[in-house]
Amino acid sequence: MNPVTSIILAPVIGALILLVIPQRQEGWIKRVSAIATLIPVALALWMVFRFPVGEAGYHWVHRIAWLPALGIQYQVGVDGISLTLLLLHTLCGFTGVLVSYRIKERVKEYYLFYLLLIGGVAGVFASLDLFFFYLFYEMAVIPMFPLIGIWGSGEKAYATMKLTLYLTAGAVLALIGLLAIYAVSGTHSFDLIFLEHFLRQNPIPGDLQRWLFPFLLIGFGVIAPMWPFHSWSPLGHAAAPSAVSMLHAGVLMKLGSYAILRVAVQLLPEGAYTWLPWVAGLSIMNMVYGGFVAMAQKDMKFIIGYSSSSHMGYVLLGIACLNPVGLNGAVLLMFAHGIMTATAFAAVGHIYDQTHTRIASEWGGLARQVPFIATVFIMAALASAGLPGFGNFVAELLVFFASWNTHRWAALASILGIVITAFYMLRAVSTGFFGPLNPRWVKLQDATLFEKVPYLILLAALMLVGCWPKLLLDMISTSTPAVLSHLDPLKAVARL
Repeated sequence: MNPVTSIILAPVIGALILLVIPQRQEGWIKRVSAIATLIPVALALWMVFRFPVGEAGYHWVHRIAWLPALGIQYQVGVDGISLTLLLLHTLCGFTGVLVSYRIKERVKEYYLFYLLLIGGVAGVFASLDLFFFYLFYEMAVIPMFPLIGIWGSGEKAYATMKLTLYLTAGAVLALIGLLAIYAVSGTHSFDLIFLEHFLRQNPIPGDLQRWLFPFLLIGFGVIAPMWPFHSWSPLGHAAAPSAVSMLHAGVLMKLGSYAILRVAVQLLPEGAYTWLPWVAGLSIMNMVYGGFVAMAQKDMKFIIGYSSSSHMGYVLLGIACLNPVGLNGAVLLMFAHGIMTATAFAAVGHIYDQTHTRIASEWGGLARQVPFIATVFIMAALASAGLPGFGNFVAELLVFFASWNTHRWAALASILGIVITAFYMLRAVSTGFFGPLNPRWVKLQDATLFEKVPYLILLAALMLVGCWPKLLLDMISTSTPAVLSHLDPLKAVARL
């Protein structure tokens, strides 16, 4: 079996197995779910260490004819960019299952939707056919509605409705752009590999590219989330259960930026030249405005949620640079931020499950009562603030260097964004974990040995990449030149 297809199928098969397991056998439901998400982790790690560094193109490609008359085929494969994000997704998916062991209500249905979500996201990162790309994209978005609406907390009804409306509107715009590319290319093919090669030799007229690019940019930018289409995201973070928040902030937000990079920039280079400078400007709003809004929050999930929107501004800025250093930094930051924010949401969820409050000022002194969880959150906060030794530092440094000669104002704003991040994250740490212990929490339980496993996995990945970024950067840098190969060399040189 092709390893990429196996990563997609493992959670889907796990979901099918759950259908025949009785509701009362929660132990088996959890074991099957853990195995169905552990297999993709093992396969992703195997591919990372077997990846042919220096060999551009897609690897482990698997094709199955589906509707040849319409140019549709099941086709999956990975390059250095998609494999990095696939590794991120499998790590967050598996650790999310372990964190979800605290779920007590309708356990079977929860894991069923969760596994479908895992399979859909994996399909987006691996798909090399635009039809299946969009199919998996919808498969990844739809389970979010029940997962938040049923197992969420707070204003979950409002959050799920807003999330659904925003993402549906974005998906419609993106679909218009994808179908337009299919139609105007004249190839009658959704094959992404074929379209990349064909449009390099026979590009879509520049004026038409400039009209089509905003459909993909805004359509996928909604889930990125790109300002001003970001307001649904923090609400979804706050209302979702812990594991869904981990996937939401850690992985789903990366679908938008990955789609912009993989589809919009690669297939519509003239549109990218016209519109990405505007994206660089909007990234300032993500970085600075998102940071100031996070600073005003008291709810820990809202702090991390707005912080995530702020950090995605760095990713968008790296893409807008249109040079290899910027793209390398953007992809590495997607990985590092995904791991960091998943860790933070898991730690907050552990405390919320016992205290039923996420207000930092109501916690107070928890480092004495739950030292392990406090240490985990502090490390995630330091990573978010760009401390050396974590993957975020390396990635943000690359984005800063790449943007200095292309979008200097945005580069300067990125420095301000880091200072703002350090302020509100360290304040959250000080308010929630230090000072006098709130007497209400004297019986608060720290993580058990089993509960420590997902945190240790995530922190190990974050620090490994921070101390040895070459592990992922070699893969990523093998594939980023192909993204820029459609660009006019003279224009590309101007951005180096």
